Amino acid sequence: MEKLEEIYCQIRTETFYFLKFILEAYDGLAILSSSGIRKDIVRIRYPREVRRDVFELLAAIAPRLNPYSIDGY
Repeated sequence: MEKLEEIYCQIRTETFYFLKFILEAYDGLAILSSSGIRKDIVRIRYPREVRRDVFELLAAIAPRLNPYSIDGY
């Protein structure tokens, strides 16, 4: 099995399952897990060849995930 790349992101804790559903709904795109230490830090693992797709998707939904949002999105 190929080694997956990983990134850590900080999100609003109530958006964890939303993000998990979105990432894992795209077959083979990414795997989401909690960091285990803090509930607002998540680990996203993905194959190198889909890196651009992962980052484009995260950029598109970032306003919903951002723990620092002031608009209550």
